[in-house]
Amino acid sequence: MSPSLRYRLTFGFLMSAIMSVLMCGWITWLNLGLRPDFLARWLHAFLRAWPAAFVAVVLLAPWVQQATQHLLRINLASTRKSS
Repeated sequence: MSPSLRYRLTFGFLMSAIMSVLMCGWITWLNLGLRPDFLARWLHAFLRAWPAAFVAVVLLAPWVQQATQHLLRINLASTRKSS
């Protein structure tokens, strides 16, 4: 496995896991409040959301990085012109 693919998959794993844990916890809390079965429901939501988040991050991260670079170049260019 190439280093860039290993990096991309590791990044995708970590980012999607962190975002899924946070968002599933937040949405579960908003919808249900702190019930006795909160952790079980949070875990259930996480296990369903994480695979989709992983695929989304791995597939979309390169596009988002390119879009960000494009937007920042436009912003930086317009900032330089106005000064």
